[in-house]
Amino acid sequence: MRIAIVGTRGIPARYGGFETFAEELSTRLVQRGHQVAVYCRQPFPDRVYRGVCRYELPTIRHKYLDTPVHAFLSSLHLLRHRPDVALYCNAATAVFTLLPRIVGIPVALNVDGVERKRRKWNLLGKAWYWISEWLSTWCPNSVISDALTIQRYYLERFGKPTTYIPYGAHIGPLETTRALQQLGLERRRYFLYVSRMEPENNALLVRQAFERVRTDLRLVLVGDAPYAQRYIRKVRDTQDPRILFPGAIYGTGYHELLSHCYAYIHATEVGGTHPALVEAMGRGCLILYLETEENREVAGGAGIPFRPYNLSERIQEVLHYSEAEADRFRQRAIERARQRYNWDSITEAYEKLFDQLVRRTRTSNHA
Repeated sequence: MRIAIVGTRGIPARYGGFETFAEELSTRLVQRGHQVAVYCRQPFPDRVYRGVCRYELPTIRHKYLDTPVHAFLSSLHLLRHRPDVALYCNAATAVFTLLPRIVGIPVALNVDGVERKRRKWNLLGKAWYWISEWLSTWCPNSVISDALTIQRYYLERFGKPTTYIPYGAHIGPLETTRALQQLGLERRRYFLYVSRMEPENNALLVRQAFERVRTDLRLVLVGDAPYAQRYIRKVRDTQDPRILFPGAIYGTGYHELLSHCYAYIHATEVGGTHPALVEAMGRGCLILYLETEENREVAGGAGIPFRPYNLSERIQEVLHYSEAEADRFRQRAIERARQRYNWDSITEAYEKLFDQLVRRTRTSNHA
């Protein structure tokens, strides 16, 4: 099949979960013999990346216009190149799925979480996402939810069945420690937080909670965000020498940090299946997660839940775990990721869905 992926910032992944998803899925589909194109916003010297064609199109670098403008231009470009099937990412792109569908190109839409709940959006942004949720139920041919919680939300709110396909993870820790050496860290001597530094991801909560903990371990807050500089300055406003802010880290360095931390703190409160949480489980982290329905679905008994008011106490508790007790949680995380969040089985599920959409469209066209 000829497959197009629209709605992310592109590959290689240098931003967030949807970008990593696009890279992992597209490269695996290429390995299975398909032709895949990913629409990109970020510059990169090579037109082809790991066998995937990159279409780099312009956009308007603005908090509220970036994704819609790029999705619209990508859709126009897609109409000229006519793939067999298109995958759109992010509910905010729902209205643009009509363009390929009108000309007979089947479209699947991965809606992610309930994005209108994010604190970074003003009333206009929340309204756009609310309308987009509704548009998601009838504009594309098929809707994909990456969490059972989100699947239930669309069914209960809109009466819309969705196809559940989760996010994936690489399984097992890395042995290399180059990123640790560059940052002056020691194996199992730091807590790790990774996310875009936006209010609903609670980096400030994590920093303030850690400041109240008595330990000589460090806290590494990894992440950045293009439209949240005021919040990031607030997060970085600390005199605690134990806390490190290396900015955004991708690729091998990111996975090395996951592989060798003492514990991983996941504090995101909005969304479906959070990629960083799944990836931390796959690398065998001792997981502390903010107790939400979505996070509990992913981590289950493989992690330790916390509430905003008791994170300091939870951190102090896991510091007193024996090595055997901590390792039991790490092994549970790996096994849960292996059983539920395997990239190869996820790629197979997408491949099957695309094939069904293409066959259904061809059958209806010949009827």
